[in-house]
Amino acid sequence: MNIAFFGVGNMGGPMAANLVKAGHTVRVFDLLPALVEAAVADGASAAATPREAVTGAEVVISMLPSAAAAQGLYLGDGAADAGLLETIDPAALIIDCSTIDAATSRALAAPAGELGRVMLDAPVSGGVGGARAGTLTFICGGPAAAVERPRPGLETMGRNVFHAGDSGAGQTAKICNN
Repeated sequence: MNIAFFGVGNMGGPMAANLVKAGHTVRVFDLLPALVEAAVADGASAAATPREAVTGAEVVISMLPSAAAAQGLYLGDGAADAGLLETIDPAALIIDCSTIDAATSRALAAPAGELGRVMLDAPVSGGVGGARAGTLTFICGGPAAAVERPRPGLETMGRNVFHAGDSGAGQTAKICNN
């Protein structure tokens, strides 16, 4: 599977590495070049821009540090940058693993849906150790059928994949779990 991965820090780096180990083609983008270099050393390829990362991607995964970062990536920051939603292939599945608020997850999924894209919020539980060991738990919000589609890829990064309900429900369930 061709996967674009955004955010390859403490959590995203090991997650991307586990996808590579499972035989997936992973193209990464991060604002910090050292993190991209580490992901490349683990077998991923580097993208020079976010748009380059999503070209040909069947799945787009993000593991970002904040709601603002997720909004900036997918929705852009105004007229100068429209964000990635329109660039991502409509057949690709978008999975945001960032731990952000449920309202932001819904605010990202709504325009994705209007553009014919499917977006899941799929925050994880298990910490950095779980990311390295591939034992994370994914708590997904979005269409139930969409959760099944990436299950094989998610299960290379974690042991458990749960569907919590509609968009934003993954974030809500994770916060309740914390």
